[in-house]
Amino acid sequence: MLYALRTLVAREALKFRYRRTTSVGYSLSIVRSGACSCVQLKNLPCAQRTFASAAEALARGESHIAQHQFQDIPLMTRSSDLDKDSQPSISDSFLQGGAANYIDEMFRSWKQDPKSVHVSWRTYFRNMEDRSRPASEAFQPPPGLVSSRQPLATPGLDSGQTAEVLLHLKVQHLVRAYQSRGHYHAKTDPLGERVNALHVGPNQSGLARAVELEPSYYDFTEKDMDRHFNLGPGILPRYATEGRKSMNLRDIIAACEQRYCGSYGVEYLHIPDRAKCDWLRDRLEIPNPAKFSREEKRRILDGLIWGTSFERFLAAKFPNEKRFGLDGSEGLVPGVMSMIDHSADVHGVQDITIGSCHRGRLTMLGTVYGKAPEAIFAEFAGRVRSDMLRNMAGDVKYHLGHQGQRVSPDGHTVDISVLANPSHLEAVDPVATGRAFATQRLNNDPKKKRNMCVTLHGDAAIAGQGVVYETLGLSRLPAYDVGGTIRLVVNNQVGFTADVHCSRSTPYASDIAKVVDAPIFHVNADDVESVVFLCKLAADWRATFHSDCVVDIICYRKFGHNEFDQPSFTQPLMYQKVAAQTPSLDKYVQKLVSEGSFTMEEIDCLRESVWNRLNEMYDSSKGFVSSREAFTAPWQSLKSPESLKNEVLPPVTTAIDEAIVEQVAAKALSVPSGFQLHSNLERILTGRKKALDNGTVDWSTAEALAFGTLCLEKHPVRLTGQDVQRGTFSQRHAVLHDQETGESWTPLNNLAVEQSPFEVENSPLSEFGALGFEYGVTLADPHSLVMWEAQFGDFANNTQVIIDNFIASGETKWLDRSGLVLSLPHGYDGQGAEHSSARIERFLMLCSEEGRIYPSEPERAHQDANMGLVYMTTPANYFHVLRRQMRREYRKPLVIFFSKSLLRHPLTRSDIADFTGSSTFQPVITDPEHGQAIEDPESIQRVIICSGQVYAAIQKHREAVGIKDVAITRIEELHPFPWAEVKSNLNQYKNAKTIVWAQEEHYNGGAWHYIRDRLDAVLNETEHLARRRVLFAGRGTSASPATGLKHVHYAEEKALLYDVFNVQN
Repeated sequence: MLYALRTLVAREALKFRYRRTTSVGYSLSIVRSGACSCVQLKNLPCAQRTFASAAEALARGESHIAQHQFQDIPLMTRSSDLDKDSQPSISDSFLQGGAANYIDEMFRSWKQDPKSVHVSWRTYFRNMEDRSRPASEAFQPPPGLVSSRQPLATPGLDSGQTAEVLLHLKVQHLVRAYQSRGHYHAKTDPLGERVNALHVGPNQSGLARAVELEPSYYDFTEKDMDRHFNLGPGILPRYATEGRKSMNLRDIIAACEQRYCGSYGVEYLHIPDRAKCDWLRDRLEIPNPAKFSREEKRRILDGLIWGTSFERFLAAKFPNEKRFGLDGSEGLVPGVMSMIDHSADVHGVQDITIGSCHRGRLTMLGTVYGKAPEAIFAEFAGRVRSDMLRNMAGDVKYHLGHQGQRVSPDGHTVDISVLANPSHLEAVDPVATGRAFATQRLNNDPKKKRNMCVTLHGDAAIAGQGVVYETLGLSRLPAYDVGGTIRLVVNNQVGFTADVHCSRSTPYASDIAKVVDAPIFHVNADDVESVVFLCKLAADWRATFHSDCVVDIICYRKFGHNEFDQPSFTQPLMYQKVAAQTPSLDKYVQKLVSEGSFTMEEIDCLRESVWNRLNEMYDSSKGFVSSREAFTAPWQSLKSPESLKNEVLPPVTTAIDEAIVEQVAAKALSVPSGFQLHSNLERILTGRKKALDNGTVDWSTAEALAFGTLCLEKHPVRLTGQDVQRGTFSQRHAVLHDQETGESWTPLNNLAVEQSPFEVENSPLSEFGALGFEYGVTLADPHSLVMWEAQFGDFANNTQVIIDNFIASGETKWLDRSGLVLSLPHGYDGQGAEHSSARIERFLMLCSEEGRIYPSEPERAHQDANMGLVYMTTPANYFHVLRRQMRREYRKPLVIFFSKSLLRHPLTRSDIADFTGSSTFQPVITDPEHGQAIEDPESIQRVIICSGQVYAAIQKHREAVGIKDVAITRIEELHPFPWAEVKSNLNQYKNAKTIVWAQEEHYNGGAWHYIRDRLDAVLNETEHLARRRVLFAGRGTSASPATGLKHVHYAEEKALLYDVFNVQN
């Protein structure tokens, strides 16, 4: 039906590609027989056969194929072929995939209502549909661009009607050009510079205006400006209001300029979903999209006055303090304020998690997020509590988080959680999304409507930090989906001292968001009403499509990176313009007064009222001491940090009844009737059952028992990481797959009707973003066991920012508590530098405990520790340490190092009795061979102390050689150090002459430098070994964590074992 018209489009593509030929004419004929088509080209020496298939594809409607093929055609061969004016655009409108779509769109409109399209289209579609003329008549040689060529004949259309069709098609493409390229030329920069980096470099001003936006590109002249065109598909259909059915070309262009090249520009044509694009056009391609009532303008003005006044007040009262002020981007205050209020009043949002950048953070806290300005003033004055923890570190004021509330104009209360974050830019992004995810779960919000995530970014940071991409990469995955995040870019147009062309390789700072098909709104921060309009539109988008949206607020920094910086050193021209800028508040005041919305007296009264209120709060802050606000509801049932400082809590019970062991094991090791397991996996599960029947439990079964019993006790379990469903080492098999149907079965999710969920999800190949997300989950939800497992412990170094700045120090800096568990494979098996070491030494360096002297209150160790580190050798200990995480009355992060080679080792078995009765976690394991394979403690001459996998090698060597006077003590918990248990253990060996610390790791790695002081301090406290000092046995120093050569590995292990049994004082 539409083949003939698409052929017309193909001819137009040729016309635009080879414009105004001088001496060589051409002809194009298309012959169609059945399903076959043939395109014939004549007299086109510079065209190749590629064009034939491209034109044919375009005629068929396969514009995406045609576009690719057209790009392969040489544009020019010899100067005699084409004149100097015949160079085509880099991006031909007819080749952008829109032509065939527009034809289809008009055809659909005609089918619904023939009057909705121009009369020429009506005639064409009517004659084509009843096929009143042979189809072959539609395929005559096409006209050229000069009058000597004959027009293309089409069924039912004379030459004038054909020309009219082409004119409409050109107007459609002109509108399309504005939709696709108008944003490049929007007036979004308050300084008047270009913000995109396309073709921008030193001494260059910006991108030349796209030729597709020029009427002359479509051969329109001044005489065409007053020609009227029907409003309909592709030509501003939403302007057809109040009886208006057409607009002249001049007004069409003016409307496009207003909508797409005004003070904001919109990028959305990268979104493949037509419905989403139409939704945006419904809100953007209308006569007055950003229209506000007087009351709405008053609220915008109020927010702008508060934002401007707050910054000026801080500058006046604390001139010698850094604040990373909002000066130059004050429009952010009414923008975010309106977004929150609109989300609450229109979309029912009740809780918002915010990850914020530094810029303007303090002002946003004091004016939008509900933090008392008195608290902020007290922080500036240094009146901050630092005694809520033992050895509390605290942090600078512009890193601190806040739990607050905001009441919307319609009276809806919104809980706001602004997350604390370090100076590592963008690191808070995955943390914020993780916290929002958990809040949605806790608030029973499966549709993700009531709980929202908002992140604020700097322009250089969002373009430069890889964690942004990692976080975006999580956004569409079911295990990480938060129903869309609204991302606001505070675009200073400079990164500290780096110009835009040094900071990114993309036209915009926000281009990274296109990977998730997010619409991007670029807006001039000085047009405050447009900022508010687009922030509200972003909220509408998120509520409608549950996906990300970006508002790129282009502004400037009035005072440089911070208030003591001198930006003119590096951006002299920019800051000449900044110095001449009229503040956005003054611009808005002028607008409101000129349009008659408010009088200057009314505005001056508002300004004075805000300033007086700030002075009142400043005076009342003089007796105010800032401290962390109340914790969210899920944390209320646990001990607060201040309580833990003053109390000593008893150990918790982690053992279970034997009947529970049988209940969980029976479910964990079985499948539904008819479920076809892989034969090898069936053998594995059968082996585990037999072991249980014999009273022993392996590592994987112990883990399943811990997870399953916690679920039965109403503690949800969330386990994520790369390949965790099966387990990197094929050890877990938490999700089983039917070999015939492909269906999956998760046994631990089918223990009982009333159990809490067991969630085990394979993560993408992300570490930084994935771990940050899980940490965020634990900030909101302290009652779920959340564990992130690295594929190999070595890859935890990709998460170092999250580990250093959040997990290890979040509580001492910000009072942020977390019970997150890290599961890190570790152990030297000759697999090389990337598959051997979880860098135990790095984690131990992050531990807060004083290790040089024996503590006066060792029973407080766990409460005062910043995190726990364990490297265990028994399944029972693994079981107990996981359960201990949830059964305590407080939360601490836990790092588990586990051995790959011990997962199935015969030594790694525990009796069922170690899980039941009065059993508990054993931080130190005394040698079980006393009185059997080795002498009694009194006869021991050498005590080898170790942790983790190396124990198996030492024990094997001792057994093989038949050594009787050497005992092996295992320290299962490295931090907090088990002072009392180690002392008790060593007191047994009163005749020991040598105390050795043995480790697989190199001298400059592992636990040695952490353990040495602690063991010496313990020896000083023993009854008989006070004069002894611990000796080292391990590998020598190395720049690489491990060798990748098997023969070197075995040689190192042999030397290690020799030292373990022979090193002397």
